[in-house]
Amino acid sequence: QVQLVESGGGLVQAGGSLRLSCAASGSIFYINVMGWYRQAPGKQRELVAYITNGESTAYADSVKGRFTISRDNAKNTVYLQMNSLKPEDTAVYYCNARGVLVDQRGFGSWGQGTQVTVSS
Repeated sequence: QVQLVESGGGLVQAGGSLRLSCAASGSIFYINVMGWYRQAPGKQRELVAYITNGESTAYADSVKGRFTISRDNAKNTVYLQMNSLKPEDTAVYYCNARGVLVDQRGFGSWGQGTQVTVSS
C-alpha cells in the first residue's frame, strides 16, 4: 500500500558525487523514519543512514562526513547526497520507510533498489 520509487543511481568515478532520491506514495498518514541501506555483491544489506520525522539523523561510520541524508516531508521524499565516493561504496542502494497508514495501521516498505557503481 506504500510504494517507494528510487532514482539517481549510476556510474561515477572515485571522488565524484551522486544524489539519490526516494519518493513514497500511497495511503500514508505519516512517515516516521526514512532511510537508505545498501548491499554489495556477496555481502549483507547494511544501514547507510536514516532520518526521523523530527529530522534526527544517523550514519554508518563508513560514510560519515561524506554522505548527507535529508527529507522533504511535504513530498514524502528522502534524499542521499553522496560525495567523495569510493569504489567500496559500490552497491545496490535501497530506500526504506516506516510509518502509519491512514487506517492507522503501521507499515514498513522497501524500494526496488538503485545501482551505484564507483570506478577507481
